[in-house]
Amino acid sequence: MQLDLDFVRSQFPALAGEWAYMDNAGGSQVLRRVADRVADYLLTSNVQTGASYAPSQLSLKRVSETRDAFARFMNCDPGEIVEGPNTTILLRFLSEAMTSRLRPGDEIILTNVDHEANIGPWLRHEARGVTIKWWRCDPETFELDLDDLRALVTERTRLVCVTHASNILGTINPIPEIARIAHEAGAELVVDAVAYAPHRAIDVKALGADYYVFSVYKVFGPHHAVMYGRRDKLEALDNIYHYFFDKDRVPHKLEPGNINYECAWGSIGAVDYVEELGTRAGAPRGRAAIEAGFALIAEQERVVTARLMDFLLSRNSVRVVGRPSTAVEDRVSTVSFTVGDESSKRIVEAVDAAKVGIRHGDFYARRVVEEHGLMRQDGVVRVSMIHYNTVEEVDRLIAALEPAL
Repeated sequence: MQLDLDFVRSQFPALAGEWAYMDNAGGSQVLRRVADRVADYLLTSNVQTGASYAPSQLSLKRVSETRDAFARFMNCDPGEIVEGPNTTILLRFLSEAMTSRLRPGDEIILTNVDHEANIGPWLRHEARGVTIKWWRCDPETFELDLDDLRALVTERTRLVCVTHASNILGTINPIPEIARIAHEAGAELVVDAVAYAPHRAIDVKALGADYYVFSVYKVFGPHHAVMYGRRDKLEALDNIYHYFFDKDRVPHKLEPGNINYECAWGSIGAVDYVEELGTRAGAPRGRAAIEAGFALIAEQERVVTARLMDFLLSRNSVRVVGRPSTAVEDRVSTVSFTVGDESSKRIVEAVDAAKVGIRHGDFYARRVVEEHGLMRQDGVVRVSMIHYNTVEEVDRLIAALEPAL
């Protein structure tokens, strides 16, 4: 089965305009059905949950359905879904909720390829005597070596924090293997999945992560985010909400100020959309349809990534920053590169006139960019495609890039 691109593109009103959007790792375009749901919530059920009157009960029902939808999306229990405004905030909440469990001499392992969202919150514990260890990538290949991780973990390791897919490199990291290494040492695994979630089906049970976080606004939805946490792990966390919230009041003790109801209700549209892609391909509704939908997504993204990668690898002046492979198990459709000693800013600005949206910089994964000397070129050029991008759009990009290279 092939993805029905006419159907796909009809679901995103912004795609009817002149621009080709290839900055999707910063935020995808939004489904019409998502916007309709946000408007519907605000216009028909915009009241606080928890009261006895009917509109409040409707609001509560809708918020509960959000957890059901993302439990289906991630293959977990609805009570294991924590929501918030973005991944950065949810990881800060998680870090704060671990305060009483992290003691002087404990160890946290961080990578230098992660977005700062999965670094900064954990560095705060260093002032309390927690030891930070760095799992650094190879300076030539930008790969994280599992043997290096094995050498870092000890009986004092409490957390390993890693991205599922780098928002610069596009590399898919082997989360199940990383989880095994962490768990054998008695540590927990925190995964930032922001750059992975738009591209592949998520099965947190198979992955083995203890905490798994992504932002819905990268997955065709509103500015909202979701965190899975194993139920027993969530119950053991500190309460970061009001003092009268019991420690086992999950997930609400981890959602201070409550969640954004209209964004939560709107986000269901993103789950429904992927599920519909699967049912249109013949899969039964539910988890099977979500997996089938993402299989179609992955193949379309492989095609457009291969088109771009073939061009980039044909140019002697271009260095692809990350894996040159376009296999679906190796990378997502986020491709970064540099051009000799040229400014990445100049390359991107040369493309703007073609009405193709790409970007340059460090994308808040600044440590890997700084440590490998890429800041002097204004960072990398990043082309981040998703399944609604077409081969024709990639050809437009290539035509605009060629004279700039």
